Amino acid sequence: MGREKGGIAVANKMTAAQRRERAMKGVEARKLRSSLNKVIYKGELNIGNMSMPCYILDDGRRIISEHGIQNNFGTTGGKGRRIRSELEKNTGVPVPLFLASKALEPFIQEVFEDGYLETIQYVVNDTVNTGFDATILPKVCEVWLKAKDAGALQPSQLARAKKAEILMRGLAHIGIVALVDEATGYQDARSKDALAKIFEEFVAKELQPWIKTFPDEYYKQLFRLYGYDYPNPKQKNFRPQFFGKVTNKVIYKKLAPEILPELKKQANKLGKKSTKLHQTLTNDIGHPKLREHLASIVTLMKLSKDKDDFFEKVDLIHPDFNENYILDFDE
Repeated sequence: MGREKGGIAVANKMTAAQRRERAMKGVEARKLRSSLNKVIYKGELNIGNMSMPCYILDDGRRIISEHGIQNNFGTTGGKGRRIRSELEKNTGVPVPLFLASKALEPFIQEVFEDGYLETIQYVVNDTVNTGFDATILPKVCEVWLKAKDAGALQPSQLARAKKAEILMRGLAHIGIVALVDEATGYQDARSKDALAKIFEEFVAKELQPWIKTFPDEYYKQLFRLYGYDYPNPKQKNFRPQFFGKVTNKVIYKKLAPEILPELKKQANKLGKKSTKLHQTLTNDIGHPKLREHLASIVTLMKLSKDKDDFFEKVDLIHPDFNENYILDFDE
């Protein structure tokens, strides 16, 4: 109704020539969709704190969306597009925005000497999307790691090189597991997230800060309890700052006596503003206890109608350590 009315209103304002032009564009768009491969399976590739949509096409190709890679490795704005144009002239191969950096130029030529950087168009939910063959991902990581080893990166680019390192290590570990599973036929029997769990177990201690600890559901429920709409998690600073105080109150103050000030002390010792409190917990006891407690808190969130109801339930089920309660025996 609403969209139809809008379309009719726009059409009424057009000249006959403009309406013909729009109709021709629609015909061309339908021809393009009909000529492209369709998605038959789709999912989300989650590694550490990185997330990339992935697809299987009807011709068997594995695809990772261009947008997903860009969100993790790319730059934004006109500068990236200008540099991309320069690099394409110099390298002779198409360069995606997530590799649009002059520091990466010699390594793009080295890793992609076969020119294998072509985008793939495909249809998902009747919409034309753009992506890359999934085998491009290790090569993208290799470009960033070669640039890092050569000392060619700016300080602001080192975080992306760190992501590339995490991906390469993770892919190396789960790759051999996947091959063994395929050779033995076990891939059909294993659980859907088995490889993701294996990856997490193999991640080295120095990469522990990148593993996602707080589930999305925790923050979705916080937004609901405070009466806020849940925003796009990929936008910067999408959570209110006071959510950190709520987390201290319902998570860290409940884990163990005096643990909150001690965690803050350990985080300060690391000297990084980006350090999260859970990154200072031990892997053998601290993290398992935190995840166990988080599961309980998320359950209480789901059972609560608003924030006041939630805090009341938390204090009842998980009282602060060393806190005394006065019981009213008359009731």
